[in-house]
Amino acid sequence: MGDVEKTAAQAIEAFLRDAELEWESTGPGAYVAQLPGTRKLRTTVSLIVGRHSLSLNAFVIRRPDENESGVHRWLLERNLKLYGVGYAVDQLGDVYVTARVPLAAVGADEVDRLMGQVLEAADGAFNTLLELGFASAIRREYEWRVSRGEPTRNLDAFAHLTQRPPASADRTDLMEPMDGTDPTDLMDRTDPTGPVDRADPANPAGPAA
Repeated sequence: MGDVEKTAAQAIEAFLRDAELEWESTGPGAYVAQLPGTRKLRTTVSLIVGRHSLSLNAFVIRRPDENESGVHRWLLERNLKLYGVGYAVDQLGDVYVTARVPLAAVGADEVDRLMGQVLEAADGAFNTLLELGFASAIRREYEWRVSRGEPTRNLDAFAHLTQRPPASADRTDLMEPMDGTDPTDLMDRTDPTGPVDRADPANPAGPAA
């Protein structure tokens, strides 16, 4: 690594230590950090110091089940309000937050600002994106839990979607929740690699968080 790359890497490490985040170095100038959230349990962020720039990637949600064009429109409009980062979609339709910053601009304060924007874009917008792209899945999950007498507390944020007239007693089309878990969990991913080509298009949800 050259002097500029080393200075950028030192700034990143200084921020990660001072912020007391969970993080690891996966190679020279490469880092994976966990940002704790309030809507998502955590957001995994990849930071890579290249020859000329710092690249940053964080997974937000998998490809929407529905209303994909509406989700994309919302993302594009939201991009206008973000500092230094923006939403991107990979070939599978999964949504990320990404950034590319010249190394000369990378300091601890700038990394702090970028990570704050990542958290706002991934965690702050999470429930809105679920409502836009996964409303039917949320309703199915709620109905499945009610039918089995299971708790629905962590779906309270979506009460305006789930509180509707009860289904008829003889309804037989209640669906099992995706993989038998909370659908909001399956909209998270620990893969920090960012928008890249992947070999397994059959598993757009990615590994469980």
